Amino acid sequence: MDILYLLIPLSVVLVFAILVGLWWAIDRGQFEDIESEGERILHEP
Repeated sequence: MDILYLLIPLSVVLVFAILVGLWWAIDRGQFEDIESEGERILHEP
């Protein structure tokens, strides 16, 4: 039971870190044009 006092706050911090990382990636435009990157490798010599 005592481990829950460690795991619950740790999981909340982990979820918060994941959400911050996702927000950062969206804010920096990482997901703006995902189709052209997949096609770029097909068209390079």
